[in-house]
Parts: sequence; C-alpha cells; structure tokens
Amino acid sequence: MAMSDQHPHTPDGRYFVVSGRLWRLSNPALAAEERERLVGLLMAARRQVGAARKRQDPDAERAARAAVDEAKRLLGERGPVWWNDGAPDYNRHMVRNTPYADWYAQLALLAPPPRS
Repeated sequence: MAMSDQHPHTPDGRYFVVSGRLWRLSNPALAAEERERLVGLLMAARRQVGAARKRQDPDAERAARAAVDEAKRLLGERGPVWWNDGAPDYNRHMVRNTPYADWYAQLALLAPPPRS
C-alpha cells in the first residue's frame, strides 16, 4: 500500500482515500515538468477561487472554478480515465461501495490502535 501523508493509495495506484471516499490520482505517465506546470496552474486557480469568494464575486469564482476543473482534467484527476484496461472510474465513490472495499477493510485491521 502506497501512502501519501495519511491517505492510503489503492494497490493499483489509481486513487487515494480520504474519509472513506476515493479520489483519483494524477496520471503517473505525465512528465515531471508537465506535472509541475499543471500543479502550478491548479494551485493558482485555487487561489483565484479563494480571492473571488473573499471579494464575493460570483462571476470570478465561476471562472476560477472552471480553471480548477481544467487543470484537474489535464492532470487526469477528472474526465476520461488515464488507464486503458477498461476498468470503470470510481472517482468520488465511497470505497465501501466499490471493488476496493475488501482492501480498505483490511487497512483498518492493520492500523495501529489510536494513542491515548
């Protein structure tokens, strides 16, 4: 199991899990420089969303959210899947409702008990 901070990655490297929900990872075939450029675009768009919300400018917020969506599509996190084996997309699904349910349940069994 790959980990990103405290968020486990599915064994096939397609998703990470936050609060029991699957989120699609970026396309691993992207060149490092291209990924860095696209992540920069994504972060800038997210900052624009925050600025527009702070200004209470719905038109600017809508445009910024569209820029976030475009960056995520270019990264492969949304839109057509980046894998080609015909497997369906479970992006944003609760992991318990997907073929990853058994894998995720095993993680809970392997997790150390919470500290007191």
